[in-house]
Amino acid sequence: MIRTALTRLLSLGTPVIGAPMAGVSGGALAAAVSRGGGLGMIGVAGNHSAGFVAEQCAIPAGLPFGVGLMAWVLDDRPDLLEATIAARPTLVSVSFGDPGPYVAPLHDAGIAVATQVNTVADVQRAVAAGVDLVVAQGSEAGGHTGHRATLPLLQEVLTLTDLPVVAAGGIATGRGMAAVLAAGAAGVWIGTPLLACPEGLNSPAARARVRAAAGEETVLTRAFDVAQRLAWPARWPGRALVNEFSRAWHGREDALEHDDDASRRVVEARKSDDLEHAPLYAGESVGLVTEERSATDVVRTLTQDAEQALRKVPDLLD
Repeated sequence: MIRTALTRLLSLGTPVIGAPMAGVSGGALAAAVSRGGGLGMIGVAGNHSAGFVAEQCAIPAGLPFGVGLMAWVLDDRPDLLEATIAARPTLVSVSFGDPGPYVAPLHDAGIAVATQVNTVADVQRAVAAGVDLVVAQGSEAGGHTGHRATLPLLQEVLTLTDLPVVAAGGIATGRGMAAVLAAGAAGVWIGTPLLACPEGLNSPAARARVRAAAGEETVLTRAFDVAQRLAWPARWPGRALVNEFSRAWHGREDALEHDDDASRRVVEARKSDDLEHAPLYAGESVGLVTEERSATDVVRTLTQDAEQALRKVPDLLD
């Protein structure tokens, strides 16, 4: 078994956390990840209700689970934090903004706190806020992310804090997991490998599109956020599968701000599951996701393969 500061902190069977992907990571996916020995998380977006939080958090009852919140959303939606605390998760991540105002209420409730970091300044802010663990998220990650690659960022974060550091972005196999653990990470934060799992909230068509995608078919863009008139801070674009809409509008976000027809097209596409115009967020490891299988199996296979890879490491030394 793999034992790290993360498994000890959260009493996990394996140092794997399922990323809280809003619109994909609901209670069923979180439960499946946790049954595999990791920590499944539920993604909460600004358009979700407190009732959604309560409903989804009830699904993994009896298992360790976490909730992912967005700091820039919480500023106007304190009800989401209140509902999260009431659900008593093992871990709450507060990312994409300053986690500082939310650490004390979560700690007072006995809940561990994580935050994703994409820059050195983010790390310094996280440490000052008193979080329990840091997620070094590289730009290879799917969904909203920063601009630095995972491995350089991870190495720098490890020099800046003694907190457990979890690596995120581009990790989809046991070899990848073993690599970041050998580099000093306390665990991995995976999202893209879970996009084809039947427990997800995403549609069968979206899961099929993920399985068919190549790793070269992603783009880091603000086009989808601008089209939907979302208040996502500009420093966090989203990595998504390339489609007809992104080909037309990536790099033309200024014009997109004034094109109401294009905006309506994306909004309607999300409702109708039109994958050529709606965003399908996925990371650069998407080419490794080729079959639909339970998140429990994904986590177990990842762990087993990482163990095998780590056992070979001593052979590299004289």
